[in-house]
Amino acid sequence: MSLQTAGIHHITAFAGDPQANVDFYAGVLGLRMIKKTINFDAPDVYHLYFGNEEGSPGTIITFFPFPGARRGQIGGGQVGFTTYVIPPGTSAFWKERLYRFGISVVEADRFGEHYLQFKDHEGLQLELVERAEGAASTWSFAGVPAEKAIKGFGGAILYSTNPQRTAHVLESVLGMEKIGEFAGFTRFRTTGELGNLIDLPMSAVPRGAGGAGTVHHIAWRAKDYEEHEMWRSVVGSDGYQPTPVIDRQYFNAVYFREEGGILFEIATDPPGFTVDEAPEALGEKLMLPEWYEGKRAQIENGLLPITVRVPKKI
Repeated sequence: MSLQTAGIHHITAFAGDPQANVDFYAGVLGLRMIKKTINFDAPDVYHLYFGNEEGSPGTIITFFPFPGARRGQIGGGQVGFTTYVIPPGTSAFWKERLYRFGISVVEADRFGEHYLQFKDHEGLQLELVERAEGAASTWSFAGVPAEKAIKGFGGAILYSTNPQRTAHVLESVLGMEKIGEFAGFTRFRTTGELGNLIDLPMSAVPRGAGGAGTVHHIAWRAKDYEEHEMWRSVVGSDGYQPTPVIDRQYFNAVYFREEGGILFEIATDPPGFTVDEAPEALGEKLMLPEWYEGKRAQIENGLLPITVRVPKKI
């Protein structure tokens, strides 16, 4: 049996000020903060998750906000642009909204699609594209009505130091289909309706440096725990060195670094973000895995307070 990922599960990036991070992704982009937890490997740092109302795979961007973090440099070995899908006919709404918040927009065309490209408050590169594909959002916040809200990921542009080998992983390991070439990019498609298109510049990109405003890793979907174990075997049989399966509370994870320098993760769709919170209460409380509950008071005292709020420019 050959495996094929359905696409992006989540993308995780570095940030600085946690409140500014919430203000941008919830207040400006109108995403729902679906989970407020900690970096399990560094419990003095938040791990914040933003997505659609349910936190569905293919919609989730997550951040490690380190107060005072140095700014990173976007380059090879990273996700270059995170692509979001918006409903057809909503580009004008988003262009005006971004301008109202003082965010510069560059318009670009790729593979017959029109993109609005911009940066978040710390320089992370994002883009919006209209597509009919993918379920509509049911979340409305901060002046973004559900019918104009971001649906989830459209995909990503990957910056590779060795694009030929990255292309090999996308096709031969993750099971994506090469569907076209345009202006130096190769496009790959997966089976999902969100997070399903990956664009890869075929010229090597000089290596970047991690820090605020850069992506730490991109995670691909495994439909269940059984398939996840199969993915680990597939990755290992292709010569990579996957980590053991790691319990991340809301999904299980396996990591490996491909030869273009990008850290890949394979994450399970289950159990999801309602495993420890009711759907209507997602993101309201600091959630800790059971092995940190005994240190809750200490952890909470060490974190800066954050709140989801409607920006004044609405």
